[in-house]
Amino acid sequence: MTSNGSDPNIPSLSVVIPAHNEAPNIVPLLDEVETALRGRISYEIVVLDDGSSDGMTDILAAEALKRPALRPLRHIHQSGQSAGLISGVRAARGDWIATLDGDGQNDPADIPALWDRLRASTDPDLKMIAGHRAKRRDTWIKRMSSRIANRVRAGLLRDETPDTGCGLKLFERRLFLELPAFDHMHRFLPALARRAGAHVLSVPVNHRPRGRGVSHYGLHNRLWVGIVDIVGVMWLMRRSRLPGGVEDLRGRRNP
Repeated sequence: MTSNGSDPNIPSLSVVIPAHNEAPNIVPLLDEVETALRGRISYEIVVLDDGSSDGMTDILAAEALKRPALRPLRHIHQSGQSAGLISGVRAARGDWIATLDGDGQNDPADIPALWDRLRASTDPDLKMIAGHRAKRRDTWIKRMSSRIANRVRAGLLRDETPDTGCGLKLFERRLFLELPAFDHMHRFLPALARRAGAHVLSVPVNHRPRGRGVSHYGLHNRLWVGIVDIVGVMWLMRRSRLPGGVEDLRGRRNP
C-alpha cells in the first residue's frame, strides 16, 4: 500500500460521506467515526452535503468548529450520490478512502477491521475492500429490490462481488480518480476497479436499521434505472484493454 510519507498534516485515511437531507443522522455518525478511528489511524472526515434543505448544512458548519478532523463541503444544487462521492474523493487528502452512507446504516466500527485487512495483505494489487451486508436490516421492498438488482448485475458483469450496493468500502484514492466518472457509478465500483486491473475483496460487515429520517431509495431507482447503467458498464468492460508491460528504452544496447 502507498504512504503519505512523513507529513503529519496529511492523513492516512479519508472518510468520505456523501449525504443529502440527513440532519438527524449526521452528528451521531460523526461521533461514531471519531470513536472508531481516534488513536488508531490518522484520518479526516469529508462530508459532502449534496444540496440539503433540512438544516444539515448549518449543522455541519457548526460541527466543523468543534471537530478539527471534519471538512464539510457542499454542492449548491443536489447532484446525486455518485457526484457527491466524486467531489468528496477529489477533495480528500488521504491515499486511502473509506466511504459511508450518510443515513447511519453502515457501522463506522467496521472501518478499522477493513484497514487491518488491507495492511495485512501481501497482494500488491488489492486496491479495494467492499463491505458485504450479510444480514440486511431494511424494509422488505429494499431487500427485494437490492437482491434482484445484485443478481442481475452479477450475472451480467461477473464482478464477483455479492453486494455492490453497500456504502462501506475502502479503496485507493488514485485508483478511484482513474475510473470513468458518471451518474450512479457508485453502484459499480468493484466492476470498474476490476476493469482497471485491481483486485477486490468482499468482507462481511454490520448493517443497521435506519433510525432517523426517510430513505431516498426505492424499487425504481434501485432496479430499473440500474439496468440502463449496467448496459453502459458492460460496454466499458468489453471495450477495455489494459496496456502490456512498458520497457524503458533509454540505455538499451543494440543486439
